[in-house]
Amino acid sequence: MKTEDVTPTDTAGGTGHGPPAPPDHTDGRARRAGRADLIAAAAGVLLITAAVVVGHVIQNRDGSLRAQWPPLLASWDPHQGPGTPAALVMAVLVVAYGPPLAARLPWRGLLAAAWAGSLAWVFSLALIDGWHRGVAKRLTTKHEYLRVIDRFEDIPATLRDFTHHIVIGEPGNWPAHVAGHPPGATLTFVWLDRIGLGGGAWAALWCVVVGSSAVLAALVTVRALADERLARRAAPFLVLAPAAVWAGVSADGYFTAVAAWSVALLALAATRRVRFPAVAALGGGLLFGWTCYLSYGLGLMAAVLLAVLVLARTARPVPLFLLGALVAPVAFTLAGFNWWTAYHLLVERYYQGAGGVRPYGYWVWANLACATLAAGLAAVAGLRRSAVAAPGAVRALRGGPATASPEGRLALLVLAALAALLAADLSGMSKAETERIWQPFLLWLLPAAALLPRRRVRYWLVASAVPALLINHLLWTGW
Repeated sequence: MKTEDVTPTDTAGGTGHGPPAPPDHTDGRARRAGRADLIAAAAGVLLITAAVVVGHVIQNRDGSLRAQWPPLLASWDPHQGPGTPAALVMAVLVVAYGPPLAARLPWRGLLAAAWAGSLAWVFSLALIDGWHRGVAKRLTTKHEYLRVIDRFEDIPATLRDFTHHIVIGEPGNWPAHVAGHPPGATLTFVWLDRIGLGGGAWAALWCVVVGSSAVLAALVTVRALADERLARRAAPFLVLAPAAVWAGVSADGYFTAVAAWSVALLALAATRRVRFPAVAALGGGLLFGWTCYLSYGLGLMAAVLLAVLVLARTARPVPLFLLGALVAPVAFTLAGFNWWTAYHLLVERYYQGAGGVRPYGYWVWANLACATLAAGLAAVAGLRRSAVAAPGAVRALRGGPATASPEGRLALLVLAALAALLAADLSGMSKAETERIWQPFLLWLLPAAALLPRRRVRYWLVASAVPALLINHLLWTGW
């Protein structure tokens, strides 16, 4: 990490090298770094503003964006609901008490508090739209998985026939979300229905409760690969993530948690921070295999998994991880579902619909504006610090994990997630809706906020919470 991005308190933590700089020198570098953070945040605001202005011009001209309030898939709908007071209280509590609690709670207590806080934040935002509109009915619309539960009465037969209903024009073609994902996504809700938890309310609770656990996976990973101090500093930003607007209620929140726990288990296995690293490696592989059958694009999470191995400087967990990762593909293939065939048919389906109309030239950069809104300006400023820290971290890492600073290791993990996100963007298979679809990647950008100065942490938390509250109260988001 460059010295200009290390505050006096950071330097005291032991990440610097050589004799300490004079106080006035250190203060000057800290001020310059702080100004650079604000410039990065301002650039994020300008990107969002440009995407809104240009997007409305294009949409009003020819409607080709297929989004009523670009760059978000949303419509103008100022409203409030039963979740409004709870969301405001949650934001105030996390801003006021989140940082000191994160620093002082026992580790297990912090994990419990983070999960509870994330659940409360997601649920309160969802309830701004009301129980029925915002929660119970959200996963029962014409595009969603629950509309086809009855077609999975014979699961093996349905899997064998799944690819025949992806392309528009085929008899009984699947709704958009079912066609747009491998069958693991729909099977989750089929199995919930089979055990007596059918209907939109149970599906929503599953997505929010499981999805919120992604915060724990991120904290565990940052602690294993960087250090506990940075994990604690990241915790309030993970809890108060603007992406919670789209996590409640969305199956993508559930996908995020599955992918995140795959990364966390691999990190524990690679660093041997768990009693049975072999079991963790196998479990991480099982979850990654399942992740690939929840969403086609989440194979890109391999970039984050590779970063885990590089940061831990070991390939020891790889055989067991790969063994676990093969379970889902083998099971689905034996059941008659061909992932590659389905993916190529999905590409055809995508360009039959909005994907074939939406202009790549706009969405390739407007997607990043959506990601900025969902990750928050603190993550943008943290990404700037990550980019500054990365070259030094790479050089230091060549000498072994112990020679790279915790901040440098965190920076490399964050930038691996950014690389996966950019690959998804350039693919052209993510035109719009990235505020929801990219949640599994966005989760790993949030810990970058731990690199920001502690004395300004509350300002950055406010910058995360206020846009989320405004979006949820002024717009009707999602499908």
